[in-house]
Amino acid sequence: MDIRYVQSFVAVVEAGSLAAAARKLDLTAAAVAARVRSLEEELAAPLIQRSGRSVRPTAEGMKVLESAHALLRSARDMQALARDGRVELGELRLGVFFSAMTSVLPLLLQGFYRRYPHASLFVEPGASVDLCRKVAAGELDAAVVVEPQFAMPKTCEWMALMEEPLVVIAPAGTRETDPHELLRREPFIRYNRNVLGGQLAERYLRDHDIVPHQRLEIDSLLAVAAMVGKGLGVSLLPDWSQHWEGGQALIRIALPDRPPVRRVGLIVARHSPHVALARMFAEQAAQVFDAGPAAA
Repeated sequence: MDIRYVQSFVAVVEAGSLAAAARKLDLTAAAVAARVRSLEEELAAPLIQRSGRSVRPTAEGMKVLESAHALLRSARDMQALARDGRVELGELRLGVFFSAMTSVLPLLLQGFYRRYPHASLFVEPGASVDLCRKVAAGELDAAVVVEPQFAMPKTCEWMALMEEPLVVIAPAGTRETDPHELLRREPFIRYNRNVLGGQLAERYLRDHDIVPHQRLEIDSLLAVAAMVGKGLGVSLLPDWSQHWEGGQALIRIALPDRPPVRRVGLIVARHSPHVALARMFAEQAAQVFDAGPAAA
């Protein structure tokens, strides 16, 4: 099976048209169509169907699409192994937890591309727990995640990048400065207890005998900050920089003593074909956050 035919099929499905796929592959539309026809003949099944200028996969095409992606990833892995050190030309498969897509990731990529301008990344967003599992299974080379609360697999390395202590956030103009009084008295916007930040907040409230007047619970730091900024209540969240950079009308009130912290870092697969590139990404990440390499 010619890997170029598989590549053309995937490009057509992703682009939604032969013309767009041809531009992506730097080929003519006729050449792309011929490649897909050859693959269909080899598999003895129709893979795409046309609707005007648009193209979409058939039922058979959808069935083989995941395998096609896996085949292309394997081919890229073989190329990375064969390059023997020229890792800047490889493709790093990087997972990023949802909240970090617009906050942490751009900062990391600035420094990384400055040093390795020809590197290619495939970025997959997801929940931290799921991304850790994919790194351990070899589906991703590395991932930016919230530190997992389970033992790190021996096939992976962990490097802490930043710590975010819990803080109370309140609408701008709030006069009360006692964080515990605010949590007891004001309507409470709760960060989802299914994620680590929400679990840390729940544990803190319980440990300090604080029973808030909960107004709602939601799994989005930005949404919580927006609601607090509109005067809908107060919240207890990790001290995430984007709260203060997003133009929300908020104030930050520190908790007494030593508040719990949420740690954000990088998990790296030790035996990935792109492990050298992943380590270079980790080194750049450490420089961005002014943290020395702390891989375990």
